[in-house]
Amino acid sequence: MYLKRAVWAVLGLVSALSLPSGAWADCPKDPQRIVSLGGTITEIIYRLGEEGRIVAVDSTSSYPAASASLPKVGYFRQVAAEGVLSLNPDLVLADADAGPTDVLEQIEQAGICVLRAPDGGTIESILDRVRMVGKTLGVEEKATGVAEEIEAALSETATKIAAADGEPKILFLISIDAGTPMAAGTETEADDIIRLAGGVNAVNAFSGYKPLSPEVAAASQADYILVMDHTAQQAGGADRILSLPPLAVTPAGANGNLISMEGLLLLGFGPRTPEAVLKLASAIHPELSAE
Repeated sequence: MYLKRAVWAVLGLVSALSLPSGAWADCPKDPQRIVSLGGTITEIIYRLGEEGRIVAVDSTSSYPAASASLPKVGYFRQVAAEGVLSLNPDLVLADADAGPTDVLEQIEQAGICVLRAPDGGTIESILDRVRMVGKTLGVEEKATGVAEEIEAALSETATKIAAADGEPKILFLISIDAGTPMAAGTETEADDIIRLAGGVNAVNAFSGYKPLSPEVAAASQADYILVMDHTAQQAGGADRILSLPPLAVTPAGANGNLISMEGLLLLGFGPRTPEAVLKLASAIHPELSAE
């Protein structure tokens, strides 16, 4: 099917990736005091075995568990310059969406190197991020090895998914505040991970994240509702979510099909993405979990 062939097409582009040159000109060659802004960036540093250089992380850095003991500088999109500068870092490694921009510029003006990782949402971005962090930390050979491991795992996962039957419709809800679901349309990480897992985003009427109207929910004909663990907890659990009027009318609501996954694993597009893809694929393609 088209979506399964698309997985292979994306994997075929991986070997052609290259990193931009010159971005590291003003950065230390061997940084030892790193502030990591973004859970995926932190995961990559740990995967490379360079966590001893981290002096602080943001609040989304929840994996591995050891990162919980590190000082926190707040949410990666809302950092304060004073908190970061007080740690006397020689490098700030930031997710593409970290900010605010003026705060990061203020940190740079104080003489601290700030590097943003490539934007997420694709297999290419995972490998670009690993290689970028590896180059920045002076462990390029190690990063190449990790990137190759991730690529191999994704290729193996794609092979399994290609043999699965059908393409179930998945409705991802990023939040359910006051009983109002906020759904993922196209051009989102949720849309990307659903496609990689051999599913179809049940909502294609809009891009980004928007409130889910009863009309769009009914038209979605979603086979599964997908949420992050903390969303499920905040909303009162699976039964509460599936009983919401916009969702109860879907096949997912009628059949009790709700999937809950760790947010950083699901949407982080980092070293654990092969695991995330296989876990989601096994949930929407039960025949895979029997292998």
